Amino acid sequence: MNKVELKNITVRYDKHTVLKNFDLTVESGQILGIVGPSGCGKTTVVRAICGFLDPQEGTVSINGNVMFDRSKRMNVAPERRNVGVVFQDYAVWPHLSVYDNTAYPLKKHGVPKDKIRPQVEEALRLVNMSSYANYMPSQLSGGQQQRVAIARALTSSNDLLIMDEPITNLDAKLREQMLVEIRMLQEKLGTTIIYITHDQEAAMQLCDKIVIMQPDGSIAQIGNDEEIMSKPANRFVFGFVGVSNFLPVCREGSKLYLDYENKVCYSDTVPADFPKGTDKADMGIRPMDIEFDENSPVKAKIVSATFFGNIYNYFIDLARHEYRVQRITTGNEEDEKYVEGLETGIRFLSCRYFERGNSQ
Repeated sequence: MNKVELKNITVRYDKHTVLKNFDLTVESGQILGIVGPSGCGKTTVVRAICGFLDPQEGTVSINGNVMFDRSKRMNVAPERRNVGVVFQDYAVWPHLSVYDNTAYPLKKHGVPKDKIRPQVEEALRLVNMSSYANYMPSQLSGGQQQRVAIARALTSSNDLLIMDEPITNLDAKLREQMLVEIRMLQEKLGTTIIYITHDQEAAMQLCDKIVIMQPDGSIAQIGNDEEIMSKPANRFVFGFVGVSNFLPVCREGSKLYLDYENKVCYSDTVPADFPKGTDKADMGIRPMDIEFDENSPVKAKIVSATFFGNIYNYFIDLARHEYRVQRITTGNEEDEKYVEGLETGIRFLSCRYFERGNSQ
């Protein structure tokens, strides 16, 4: 189990700065997810830890040992950092068997032959691929190839694994299965895992802590799934994690209005979390927190209604703006009441308020 520390990391490509004064600590034995939109610097963080790139500033330490320090001109080679890496495209050698793919890091490091076999067999056992040792990658499914990639990473290091979008190319059922297997593997070995993804749901299902990166490469929030969902640090986090709606609102005196061409009062009080120093804001609200209520003064038209087994998914038109609503199936005639084309009232439950126009 290894602790990873990045301090003051700055990475530039020509005039474009990807990371600036970036700090991050991954505790030993933790599964830490790094989540963010494409281009925010997630893979750059991975490359800095592994030694695949040299930052212009900062230090990288693994298990208390400095791997990179720009000021002291220290730079440990990637193969000596004791990091196992699993990539999105598996990167399994097509001309090598499952056994030889898994043994490759050990052979590269000059491990004696008599010590290679037991390590390879153990790695394949951990990923349930022992019976496939003599198979070629072309004989395996995508999920099996990914298990081989994980086994190979384990022979590089079972102390620290970095997984960069490892399940993106798998179908939905296999993705769910692999997330469970990764968690079980981590619990068995106590491995520190850094899991890089743009899939917030996968990160929330798998990880102990989640880092939300903003488009500019900075960290918006670090927390567990409950903290991030219930206490988002800013509008970006609220909008990026889960499905969300944003409605323009304004306050006039002690009341709150939906700030459309024709204002509609929906609250006689201004909540404590309404942004200070302004009369205009955006109300962030989840689809499940919008209810149909015929008595509400806020009226909307149902544009579409789709049944998804245990929920109904609606799109509604409110003042020529489209929003998403979700309702849990009740199993009675209430479900059939709200159909496409119906105009009805809506009521807002739990919501958050953010300064208008400020995405961070």
